[in-house]
Amino acid sequence: MREFIVEADGGSRGNPGPAGYGCVVLDAATGETLVETYEYLGVVTNNVAEYRGLLAGLRAAHDLDPSATVHVRMDSKLVVEQMSGRWKIKHPDMKPLALEAGRVFPPGRVTYEWIPREQNKRADRLANEAMDSGASASSVRQPSPAAGAEAVADAEAVGAAKAEADVRAAKAVAAPGWAPADMGAPATFVLLRHGETPLTPQKRFSGSGGTDPSLSAVGREQAERAAEALARRGTIQHILASPLTRTRQTAAAVAERLGIEVTIEDGLIETDFGAWEGLTFGEVRERYPDDLNTWLSDPEAEPTGGGESFAATATRIAVTRDKLVAAYAGRTVLLVTHVTPIKTFVRLALGAPPESLFRMELSAASMSAVAYYADGNASVRLLNDTSHLRP
Repeated sequence: MREFIVEADGGSRGNPGPAGYGCVVLDAATGETLVETYEYLGVVTNNVAEYRGLLAGLRAAHDLDPSATVHVRMDSKLVVEQMSGRWKIKHPDMKPLALEAGRVFPPGRVTYEWIPREQNKRADRLANEAMDSGASASSVRQPSPAAGAEAVADAEAVGAAKAEADVRAAKAVAAPGWAPADMGAPATFVLLRHGETPLTPQKRFSGSGGTDPSLSAVGREQAERAAEALARRGTIQHILASPLTRTRQTAAAVAERLGIEVTIEDGLIETDFGAWEGLTFGEVRERYPDDLNTWLSDPEAEPTGGGESFAATATRIAVTRDKLVAAYAGRTVLLVTHVTPIKTFVRLALGAPPESLFRMELSAASMSAVAYYADGNASVRLLNDTSHLRP
């Protein structure tokens, strides 16, 4: 029985935005490239584009030999886990595509493997070619056996040259300022503050050094409403959360609705407020007036008892941001975190001074969003959205 390898990818510049997919069918025994195909899809999400790439690859393999077995390799954890049956498929745009993909070959004849993005370069290149070409992009290529190795080498050389040109163009842009017309899909962080805890309505300091409270009944309802709103948008591809209980509970509500696993990221934890944990602002002013005044005027100052300064928090968030931007380039990621980290993400994106932290309102279960482009520029797209919490 013949075996094929299908490598597929999809992308969306804006998520949703102008999108395309690319896929490659290879002979598993020889490694020969049999088919390359790509198509511009118009305005859809990353997830839909990835499913469309999978579907096109399976159909191309079926056209070559309907009796073959297929091994699919993709860098989309979502598609691989959902098609393998380990994650639920709940989004209405993806369900029909997944069902259609499952019908191309009989059950048991297709296996799935997640691979890092750098191992999926051919499909990624084709998807970007589709997006670059726009509405005119639709092609099926069937390389000759003799040309196979040379074609791959040429394509990689062209891709490397394009990447180098993109880097040169990015460096030529003055910052801050407008980015080039097309910097590719940004890494987009949707910043979700956790729902209420019993301490939230009392406006008490609640950081990483306190009692680690759970969500209240109100907070659980807020988390569900946030999950519903994010499911309707259908753009989230990954979920990361602070290790504290309230953020893990909020993230779990969204993960259950979207069918995406939660990854714990320690860098997203709330600031440690030292001896002020559990106290109101008024109580801190009464007990530690000098320390509080210093803290309000100096970002290097720590809360009483050895808490974390705003400057230390900013350094931690910047390191976390850079790591996540590199890991999730072109992806939309939900970061479930806290007041100070979210305000710090926004402050750093705006290049605003430390005192701006005191001038932002950030409600429980609110959403904010920042996009990070290849040239290093950031774009604040949303701040303190609570529309999903209204009845």
